[in-house]
Amino acid sequence: LQLVESGGALVQPGGSLNLSCVASGFTLHYYAVGWFRQAPGKEREEVSCISMRGVNTRYEESVKGRFTISRDNAKSTVFLQMNSLKVEDTGVYYCGVYADHHGIDRLCPGADGMNRWGSGTLVTVSA
Repeated sequence: LQLVESGGALVQPGGSLNLSCVASGFTLHYYAVGWFRQAPGKEREEVSCISMRGVNTRYEESVKGRFTISRDNAKSTVFLQMNSLKVEDTGVYYCGVYADHHGIDRLCPGADGMNRWGSGTLVTVSA
């Protein structure tokens, strides 16, 4: 059972990246999925979350209007489109899943409540 992130890179301020999180060995159908960022010396924080059917989404205040989360359950993949990147967006981006046992399109409960994590992909925004 694995989550694999990809798409991280070095990019200049104002640039764009599209991160992907692919599940293998299980289906994402029954999970809320979150993207979390961990900057050096800081705690892992939620950037965005999407519910199991994509009905509900949530964004951290600083990324609203710049980032878009989406999912393709048929491909067990969740995306994070990041535009207008800033230096402060730099960090390792992890995807995590949270089992929505009741099937009610819950959002992520926070980093401590996630059930499984990928190993992360590094995003560096620098001139």
